[in-house]
Amino acid sequence: MANQKIDKLDKQILTMIAEDARVPFLEVARACNVSGAAIHQRIQKLSNAGIIKGSKFIVDPEKIGYETCAYIGLNLKNPENFDIVVEELRNIPEVVECHYTTGDFDLFIKIYALNNHHLLNIIHDKLQPLGLARSESIISFNTAINRQIPIVNIPVSEEE
Repeated sequence: MANQKIDKLDKQILTMIAEDARVPFLEVARACNVSGAAIHQRIQKLSNAGIIKGSKFIVDPEKIGYETCAYIGLNLKNPENFDIVVEELRNIPEVVECHYTTGDFDLFIKIYALNNHHLLNIIHDKLQPLGLARSESIISFNTAINRQIPIVNIPVSEEE
């Protein structure tokens, strides 16, 4: 996957919208000293290039009752079933992330559960039937850092 070239204006725009996706385009335009139309075009270009992948409201899982966050390493009995297992994981709403990994696990997932009992039910009733050789769970007590990738370190193209 090739890196997309961005210039100084793209970097300014990304910095502002990464901090607050709801910032008005006109405010971005003023800060960047360009027209609102230029910002619209740049946002569209960054979206088409796959650099921006939309914007969304972030729901705090704990505030709506999901008190347990767990990371679970999965080892499959038949690793050739990766694609099938991933498709099944997509059907489990509590699974919010799934990663192919190196190291001790075939897959690494992040789950939100209402409580530890709910987590046990998810593991027993929804994960084990997927053909796991074993799994290892790590419960997160609290998120210490949760942020986007820093925009400040992105190299910029001198072409404009």
